[in-house]
Amino acid sequence: MSSTRPIITLEEHFLSRAAIAQLDARAATFNFKAIPGLWDQFIELGPRRLADMDAGGVTMQVISHGPGDPGPPAACRDCNDQLAAAVRANPGRFAGFAELPMVDPQEAAKELRRTCSGEMDGGVAFVGALVDNHTDAGLYYDGPEFDVLWTEATRLDVPIYIHPTFPSEQLYAASASPHLPASVNTAILAFGFGWHSDVAHHILRLYAAGVFDRFPTLKIVIGHMGEMIPYMLQRIQRTSAQWGRNRAFREVWDSNLWLTTSGNWALDPLACILRNTKRDRIMYSVDYPFAKSPDGLKWLEELEQSGMVSEEELEGIRWKNAARLLRLNVKQ
Repeated sequence: MSSTRPIITLEEHFLSRAAIAQLDARAATFNFKAIPGLWDQFIELGPRRLADMDAGGVTMQVISHGPGDPGPPAACRDCNDQLAAAVRANPGRFAGFAELPMVDPQEAAKELRRTCSGEMDGGVAFVGALVDNHTDAGLYYDGPEFDVLWTEATRLDVPIYIHPTFPSEQLYAASASPHLPASVNTAILAFGFGWHSDVAHHILRLYAAGVFDRFPTLKIVIGHMGEMIPYMLQRIQRTSAQWGRNRAFREVWDSNLWLTTSGNWALDPLACILRNTKRDRIMYSVDYPFAKSPDGLKWLEELEQSGMVSEEELEGIRWKNAARLLRLNVKQ
């Protein structure tokens, strides 16, 4: 695979200065710090990140905040301003997804407008937002109070990336096994399985609540090979047909949802996706710093050698689909 062909990745994280104090009290932060080298990679927006990108052939990284609520609107603004400075310093390599204060939908819409319309220093404009799957208190976004955010996202024509996060205290208490260590419960309920299925659950809630009927041009991105939805798609279609919505879930899947590969270095999940998902909805991502760009490049090489996709489809997955969705200009 030629290293000169562009690659865009768009589930790539950092932790802002504004968020560290708040996250320090969370178990999630302890886990981040417990993994050798991870914390330093999380907080860095310079040479070390660029070196990992270069090692994996990544042309442009769309950077977003890591899992965990960074705090009130002021902290989100500080986070976004810090990221904007990094984008401004590396305009050909970095782009940004905004962090939004989802505890306050009005403020979230306001911050989306500020960050995606060129109002930040230097005229930097982000290409959308990445938000946790729910707030720390366990609030999802299917309520009518979030219509103000969906309105703004469709007006700006930018996607909202819904990313997994650690279970709320209530969900953890209700679901954790008393027979297992806390570390195992966390893995099961979060990155090992649970937070992926919880994103799928959230997408179904948005659909059932009529969000995609009210906002037919809304663009939502989900990661990790579609957060289990592709495997369950036929069953979801059959069940959701009874929910009284104007649009079938299949239509929403084809028109409103995009997915990334983010950190899944196996071809089997992609084989399922290729059978039931439009090829132009599939986008490559690494999930840095949880995963490393060289491992992703090896996966792309395996995909190319497998014959599962045409050369044109591979280029779409590598970068063209993301460039089209996010309106990114990438040097070829």
